[in-house]
Amino acid sequence: MFNEIKSHKGYFLKRSKNLLILSVSALFMLYLSACNENSVEDNETDDQFITNVINGGYSGLNGEDDDLMYSMVSDFQDDGPVGDFDGDTPVDSLLKWGRLVTGSSVTVTITNEGDSIKNADITRTITGNYVIVGVVSGIVDTIFKPYTQVFHRTAVFKRINNTPHPRMNWRLYKVSMVDGRTTSPQNSDDYIQMQQIQVYKNGTLWNTFNGPDFTQNIFTTRKFDGAGIPEVNIGDQIKIVVTTYSAQSEQDIVAWHWGKRNFGFHREPFAMTNQTPSGAGWMRTFEKTFNIGTHHLRGRFNGFISASTRKSLYDDSPVEFASDAVGTPYRVLP
Repeated sequence: MFNEIKSHKGYFLKRSKNLLILSVSALFMLYLSACNENSVEDNETDDQFITNVINGGYSGLNGEDDDLMYSMVSDFQDDGPVGDFDGDTPVDSLLKWGRLVTGSSVTVTITNEGDSIKNADITRTITGNYVIVGVVSGIVDTIFKPYTQVFHRTAVFKRINNTPHPRMNWRLYKVSMVDGRTTSPQNSDDYIQMQQIQVYKNGTLWNTFNGPDFTQNIFTTRKFDGAGIPEVNIGDQIKIVVTTYSAQSEQDIVAWHWGKRNFGFHREPFAMTNQTPSGAGWMRTFEKTFNIGTHHLRGRFNGFISASTRKSLYDDSPVEFASDAVGTPYRVLP
């Protein structure tokens, strides 16, 4: 019996020793990893760090707002044709439509205000196909319209520390709305521009955003005692009123593009409520009311509004595509 107990004791001592070795090895690997990360950070300048955040996200705890610039493309694109509209000629019946992004590049220009503020001017260019699935002369056809769309946004980073590691020193202080336009096949500025966006929450005017350059609308993050980006709760009723100036006699197409949800992309078409002749074109008002559904993912997103000429959807010519776009950050609370 004594030998049996002794044997078990030896077994547990041996097992404890092995576990200790494994634990020490794991800690050593973590130490090496941390040293390697610090080594990378030591060789990274402040401007390089900020550019990397804009291009690839913050990838850290509490990095939600900092990741807004990085997630813009995934929040904007439709991943192909979705949804439906009523028909028109030459596309007799429009079944689905949407953007498919195939390329993205970004240019970041950083300027300093003293030692504590860095202003980032961000220009992101995306290329892709505007994909339309519709019935043309009685036959279901898929139409591809290659396009280029350029987005502009500003961001301000503020110093919070003064260590050798840029990651510890800078956080997002302010971020603007996104202002975008097609430059090919048509420059949307020549065809349609959004002028103002009003947002009502639960029946009360909540925010008014003025354009046509919507980057003048800037949000100060809560980390720096600002109002932060707009926040909504599940179940909130949201009404968006968009005012556009259009050079086209045909009614334009305006839609709200949700950020990604747990089952994919979702789009809400607007209804035109008013139009008035103005100069060589028309001032038009579009409205949409919807609720924040329980299926919406929680967190922060870039929500986009697009305003496109009617020919962008209902003309099968690939050279007919002009679309204005405005993006605003928003957060869905838990």
